[in-house]
Amino acid sequence: MADHEQEIPAPGFRFKPTLSGELVLLRPVTENDLPALMPMFRDAEVTRLTGSHDDGEPDEGQLRAWYSTRADQDDRLDLAVVEKATGNVVGEAVLNEWDADNEGCGFRISFVPGAQGRGLGTEATRLIIGYGFEKLALHRISLEVYAFNPRARHVYEKVGFVLEGVLRDALLWEGERVDAAGMSILAPEWFRHRGRPAGRRAPAHPARPSRRR
Repeated sequence: MADHEQEIPAPGFRFKPTLSGELVLLRPVTENDLPALMPMFRDAEVTRLTGSHDDGEPDEGQLRAWYSTRADQDDRLDLAVVEKATGNVVGEAVLNEWDADNEGCGFRISFVPGAQGRGLGTEATRLIIGYGFEKLALHRISLEVYAFNPRARHVYEKVGFVLEGVLRDALLWEGERVDAAGMSILAPEWFRHRGRPAGRRAPAHPARPSRRR
């Protein structure tokens, strides 16, 4: 059976794929990836950009328990981002908050310090968003990005996310109230440009799959 015709078990989020690009490989995350991901939880700048209020040193035991259950989740997809050039786990990409009735979900992505600025995030985003539309038959994928994270917003726009509105003063961060941009991408948009809305023509691709009931 051709790859684009692969049947996904219902619900599709229980199947954990491996997705390969030129720069990164996305694969199911496990508790064994935690040592590589711990700098992401300890870094003050990563914490700020994601709006994760710091409650002290992250609990490695709790995090290990969390990652040990990711393979069993049938309503979300947690993938480790592996840099192909080094073989190192450098981040995670997640589809979450699945809304089955409305065929939508949320998206977030995060990297360890030093992994930014090499195109890894852009490719990882395209891979997992493409999987959501092409394999899971989602209609809408959404996210929020804070005003003090313009680099992330640029990546999302580059992949085709569209600004829907601004959540004013959505985050209180060290005494400062920060807006969040609400963004989304829809299946018809993805199948027009395949994550490259600014000029590069999308490759030929089969029609959007119908959702299995």
